[in-house]
Amino acid sequence: MKSYFAYIRVSSVKQGDGSSLPEQRAAIEAFAVRNSLHIGAWFEEKETAAKQGRRLFSRMLDRLSQNEADGVIIHKIDRSARNLRDWANLGDLIDRGIDVKFVHDNLDLRSRGGRLSADIQAVVAADFIRNLRDEVRKGFYGRLKQGFYPLPAPPGYLDRGKAQAKVPDPVKAPLVRQAFELYGQNRMSLWDLHAELTRRGLRGRSGETLSLNGLSKMLHNPFYVGLVRIKRTNETFPGIHTPIVPMALFDRVQTILKCKTYGKVVRHDFTFRRFIRCGGCKYHLVGERKKGRYVYYRCFNAACRGAVMREQDVDAAFEELLGYVRLSTTEIRDIGGFATRHLKHREADIENHRNGLRMRLATFDERLARLTDALLDGLITKDVFEERRHAVLRERQSILETLSTPDAIQAPAEGVLRYLELRDIKESSYKIAIPSERRDIAEVVTWNFEVHGKNPAITLKSPYQEIVNWRKSLVGEPSCGTLGTASRQLFDILMVVAGREQISAVTTNGDRGDMKKVA
Repeated sequence: MKSYFAYIRVSSVKQGDGSSLPEQRAAIEAFAVRNSLHIGAWFEEKETAAKQGRRLFSRMLDRLSQNEADGVIIHKIDRSARNLRDWANLGDLIDRGIDVKFVHDNLDLRSRGGRLSADIQAVVAADFIRNLRDEVRKGFYGRLKQGFYPLPAPPGYLDRGKAQAKVPDPVKAPLVRQAFELYGQNRMSLWDLHAELTRRGLRGRSGETLSLNGLSKMLHNPFYVGLVRIKRTNETFPGIHTPIVPMALFDRVQTILKCKTYGKVVRHDFTFRRFIRCGGCKYHLVGERKKGRYVYYRCFNAACRGAVMREQDVDAAFEELLGYVRLSTTEIRDIGGFATRHLKHREADIENHRNGLRMRLATFDERLARLTDALLDGLITKDVFEERRHAVLRERQSILETLSTPDAIQAPAEGVLRYLELRDIKESSYKIAIPSERRDIAEVVTWNFEVHGKNPAITLKSPYQEIVNWRKSLVGEPSCGTLGTASRQLFDILMVVAGREQISAVTTNGDRGDMKKVA
């Protein structure tokens, strides 16, 4: 009795739990009994035939090519191959005399007519799977364009079925928000964050402990700010689900992730470690302690080795700048009075800001259309298109986030008042602060700190830099005007900065939210 292999297949593991495989097996066994064929080995596979590389199918073909069996019995042609390369490999075995039989399709593959009929059915099966793939892709992208995410919800969200937006998980969503907030402080590594979140009870979709790699993916995922990104194609779509992380916080985390390095042991936690850069090579200056008590920050780049600064000189430089920034009691009182009078027009100012944001929002469809035209005309590549489209959608999401938050837009005068309330440098001296507090103050007020040789070059954030520039412009000038005039000029500076932040930055949790640390 001739010995044959038997091959049965379903397209997925989920289908393997159904009745298809037992039915295929029963049909092949009955066919073998009717035709007096012996089945020497069974090959049962749970993988699609649309792609090459099926492990068991390839192993079976190898064993057939080594004449370990006289032939193979398969339920139907489309069970063997829905891609033409696998069908061609099977055809090579047929040409070498291997007997291939199909239970459902009674074809004589040794005859020209039977072989032609089988080839036609294989081509039809391949075309069917291509059409099915196109339809699935069309439906998938149709959902994406509607704002839905047709894949399992990431940690922090719950699935609600087809054509339903993901909703925040009442248990996990707060933990995900805490993960971004903790990492956004730039005070812990991913390992430390992973341990802390595990302790707090954050779990993956199936209830298992979230892996370190899963945590990294979560922190990189823009889904949490309302955007849907398909990583395989690098495409981004606006989602209709509720964001659980503000855009400003997400951006801060991305910046930290890009700049983080791992595997290094911090032996000395100097006050301004990784804070000061060399003006020549732009690398961070490295702290070192001399004679057990003097701290220096030095550039150790072999191609540079120029910048060096004592820690006490760093403190003196910041103390000098903060001297320009501090407001006197009279200035605080006068500026507060100006801001209070301006708030009489608060509603009009806020509405003007909202109208400005709405006008910008109305331009996004036009910008996306121009990008699409540029792609179709061959003016930009697909990668450039996706990069620019992602940037436009991020900006659009920021504006939507601001417009949907009642207190996100404020009148500039209201921002000035909040600035006065949250900072009171005159009562909190940088000089007498402990090292960690000095570092916090320096981080809040500083935009960039470089050293050229032994000379510091410090650029402050708004509005600190504007105030310093104005103070320095008065040095050496003849005394004119009154103290009230100076307060008015300071108020105008703060108003300009507050208005600029409202319009251009949209969400400015960064500087304004950190002003309280200066106090």
